[in-house]
Amino acid sequence: MKPIQQLYAAIRHPRRVVVTMHQKPDPDAMGSSLGLSRFLRKLGHSVTVISPTNYPDFLTDAVLKEAEWLFCLDFNALYRTRSMESTLQSLQAEKILIDHHEEPHTWVFDYGISVIPKSSTAELVYEFIRDSGHADLLDEGIAACLYAGVMSDTGSFRFPVTSSSVHAMVSELMKTGFDHSLVHEHINDSYLENRLRFLGHLLSNRMEVFYEHNAALIWITKADLQRFNVKTGDTEGVANYPLSIKGIRFAALLIDRDEERRWSFRSKGAFDCNGFARKHFEGGGHHNAAGGKSRQSVEENINRFKQTLSEYQDVLTKNNHND
Repeated sequence: MKPIQQLYAAIRHPRRVVVTMHQKPDPDAMGSSLGLSRFLRKLGHSVTVISPTNYPDFLTDAVLKEAEWLFCLDFNALYRTRSMESTLQSLQAEKILIDHHEEPHTWVFDYGISVIPKSSTAELVYEFIRDSGHADLLDEGIAACLYAGVMSDTGSFRFPVTSSSVHAMVSELMKTGFDHSLVHEHINDSYLENRLRFLGHLLSNRMEVFYEHNAALIWITKADLQRFNVKTGDTEGVANYPLSIKGIRFAALLIDRDEERRWSFRSKGAFDCNGFARKHFEGGGHHNAAGGKSRQSVEENINRFKQTLSEYQDVLTKNNHND
C-alpha cells in the first residue's frame, strides 16, 4: 500500500469515484464518507457513496465497475462490507484506504493511510483535505459531516482518543459556521419513544453486573427486538451504559441477530477490548472499543463470556490511576 500523500496531486484531476464504508455504518463511517464525497465533488469528481447495508445490486454494480477510484473508509478489511466483499475484490479500480482500526489488510489497497491512535476516520479525512492543500474548500456541509464522525467516535470528546489535534480540528470546522448543536440533536435526540422504553427494559431486565470483575453485560433477545420494533441504529451506544456505573471497567453487549450473535465491547483504561474480542469472539477493533460474533446461542454466549472474566481478573480489578 503506497502512502496516500502520493494522491495529493492526482485528486486535482476529476475521476469516477465510489466511496464506501463497513456494513451497518456508524456516524463516523457515514460522516467521513459523506464529508469526503462532498469535498471530492467540489474538485469536479463524479462521486457515488454506497453503504453495504441492503444495497441494491442493480443500481450499484454498474457504478462500481466503472469506478476509477474506490475509497474505503472506516474499515480495513473487505470482509467488513459483508455482501459486497466479492464485488470489491474483483474491481479494477484503485482501492484507497482511510481508516484507524488495528491490523489493516494493507495488501488489498493501492494507496492509503492507517493511523490506529487517531480518534476517528473523520479526523483522517479532515487531515487529507487539509494536507492536500484544500482546506479552503471546507464548508458547512463538509464540516457537519466530519464533526458528526469525530464527535461520535470520541464519545462527545470524553474518550482518551480525544487529543489536542481533535480540538484543533473542531476549531477549524467551527470557522465554517456550521451548527454543531444541531448535529448533536440529530444524533442524540432524534429517537422514537419506543427506543427509550427499550433502553428501560434492557437496564431493568437484561443487565448483569459482575462487581467482583468490574464488568457488566447486557444481552438483547430476538423477542426484545420484535417487542420494541427495534431498527438499525437503536442499539447504538447501549454498550456504553454500564460504564457509567462506578467501578465498572469493562462492558459487553450481546445481540441476537437472525444469522448470528453480535458482540460489542467497551472498556476504560488498560483493558484491551481488541485482544479480548479477537481471542474469544472472532472480532477486533480498538483498545477500548471492539466487536465480535458467534454462531452459538445467546445462552451459550452468556456462559462463555462469564467464564472468560476470571482470566482477566488482574487487569480488570487493578487500581490503575491512569484510567
